[in-house]
Amino acid sequence: MFSRDAVVLAISDGVLVLTTALCVPFAKAVMRGRLRYYWVGVLLQHVLQATILVAAIVWTYHRQWPWVQSGFLTLHSFVMIMKMHSYISINGYLQDVLERSQRAYEELQSLTKEEVTGGWDTALHEAEAQIKEASRKTDKASGVDAGGSRDQGSSIGTPEAEAVIHSLADPSTADALRRRLVAVSEGRDPNEPNSGTSADTALDVRGASSSTYTPSYPATPLPARGVSRDVTCASLLIHHPNPSISSAAHKFLDLDSELVSTGPKKIRYPENVTLGNFIEYMLIPTLVYELEYPRTDRIRPLYVFEKTVAFMGSFALLYTVTESFIIPLTPTPGQSFLRSLLDLALPFMIAYLLLFYIIFECICNAFAELSCFADRQFYEDWWNSTSWDEFSRKWNKPVHTFLLRHVYASTLASYPSVSRTSAMVMTFILSAAAHELVMVIVTHKIRLYLFLMQLAQIPLILVSRASVIKQNKLLGNVVFWIGLYAGFPLLCVAYVAY
Repeated sequence: MFSRDAVVLAISDGVLVLTTALCVPFAKAVMRGRLRYYWVGVLLQHVLQATILVAAIVWTYHRQWPWVQSGFLTLHSFVMIMKMHSYISINGYLQDVLERSQRAYEELQSLTKEEVTGGWDTALHEAEAQIKEASRKTDKASGVDAGGSRDQGSSIGTPEAEAVIHSLADPSTADALRRRLVAVSEGRDPNEPNSGTSADTALDVRGASSSTYTPSYPATPLPARGVSRDVTCASLLIHHPNPSISSAAHKFLDLDSELVSTGPKKIRYPENVTLGNFIEYMLIPTLVYELEYPRTDRIRPLYVFEKTVAFMGSFALLYTVTESFIIPLTPTPGQSFLRSLLDLALPFMIAYLLLFYIIFECICNAFAELSCFADRQFYEDWWNSTSWDEFSRKWNKPVHTFLLRHVYASTLASYPSVSRTSAMVMTFILSAAAHELVMVIVTHKIRLYLFLMQLAQIPLILVSRASVIKQNKLLGNVVFWIGLYAGFPLLCVAYVAY
């Protein structure tokens, strides 16, 4: 059952994985402007994904594999397609954001030329002056004199605060922004100390030539990685007194922030569109692509060994349960329906728990350790679920996150008229269709039992949201476990005997 055509299966799976590398030239074509992602790229993306899925299904039928081999290749095909979809769609979206941010920056430059006499440089002077003026007013309102000390005469009977609250745009920030802008414009290292340059003199906020300008607070260096000259200038211009310029700067910064990861490396699109980055993504046990993931600092060999041994032992136990307690009790058309359910309920539940442990605790954690992936929340406490929607959220976090981001949220974003309930129904239909396709390939039967059972969860979810049901969590958990115990043997009897 497990060993038949093992070599051919391994080669087929290897070809499937290698095929996903087509994502990299696809993303590079979008990045270089040779292909517009919206909407030609989206169409080609779905054609590519459908072709890979159809090829895997046709190959599975051609080889006439047993249910283990055919089910494995089909499920792994779905996993690879989901990873491909996330990689291409995220990079396609980021390319669109990059183009919009470039247009927003050009609009900002155009506004400074139209609205400000003196153009870009004068607008930067005015923005910095606005920052200092706002800081001065804040200090005055909080009772801080020019020297930075609190006026004691205005705080009778009031304990002295531990810290003086300044506005976000305090002089230190303004000075740091000014120095970074000067350094970038002169081609110097922004973090390199420098004083007395001509540009530094020219950018004195007071508008006068002064080579002895000293900020009232120590300059705070800004992070060098991920910060460009455009971002530095726009960070100043958001404080410009002209609302049009300030709004345009805010728009540019909002778009630009989406192009940079929030992690310590501050990876900026399109620096991530490389084969090495894609290989790293393929090794990480997640279905949603990100510019940067939380990482560990090292690989623990003992941990990998532990998960490997656990995988081998659990798989041997799963094989024993399947061979001894499930296959011999496979129902026949003449057998009692209730007797088949009772015979298969416990073996199927044990097999499900073992399979869950193998996938999420052994395989996912082993790959996470080998790829230094720090986010190990592949599941939550689904065994405490009180409803089926809670179970669907908790038992398979990678797939749930993918459906949430690329199906549910994408539907709401693309079609504003669609309600949240309609988006949820569409997500369930897609998930149910994928599960039913797996059953069709495994059993070689089109019965739609699993499809209908999954869709039946939708009214149950709506009922479970009633306040009366929510208050009785124990009853909800009991009903959930009864349904879980009955569901697996019910599907087996339905697909095998009917």
